[in-house]
Parts: sequence; structure tokens; C-alpha cells
Amino acid sequence: MDTNISFPPNKKITVKADSITCRVSNVDITARSCDLVFASGKRALKGREANELYGTLAVAGVTAEGAAGSMIEGITNLECIIDPNVVKQKGGGGADCTFTTAQ
Repeated sequence: MDTNISFPPNKKITVKADSITCRVSNVDITARSCDLVFASGKRALKGREANELYGTLAVAGVTAEGAAGSMIEGITNLECIIDPNVVKQKGGGGADCTFTTAQ
């Protein structure tokens, strides 16, 4: 990962996803996957990337549901406003996100 990325001052980044669904197996502990749906298309994550996103959803308070050997976390209507200059200060701020948990 390039740590020398710079951003224009006073510019924020908006990230939106229609839905995110992550699955982890409670039988095969190596099985991790997430499906992301955006207005412009879809993206599938596997392995480490999926595990990191699953963990981030859990830390954000998304409750996992169990089904036949899997734990599933899902959200819809994700919108995050990221201020890279605040994130760069490493003080714990710079991201403001809203989402709806799957029902």
C-alpha cells in the first residue's frame, strides 16, 4: 500500500454502496466472502479483504445472523464522507458513515 498518497486540501471523498453482504463460515474458518453492489456494478471480495470488511461491519455494530454453517452480516444504503486530511492525522476521525442494517 502506498503511504505517500496526497489529497487536495479541503476535498472530501464520498463512498456509496447500495448493499454489502458478507459471509463467513463457522465450519470452514478460512471461508470469507463479501458481495458489494454499487449503482455502477458489483464487486466480490474473498479471503483477507472480505475478512477485514466483515470485521469492520462487526465493529460498526452490524449484528450477524446465522444460517447453515455461515454467519452473515449485511447493510444497505451505505454512504460515507471521508476527509483524508483528518484521517491522515491518525486521531480516529475523518469518516462519517450512515447505513441501514439488513432486517
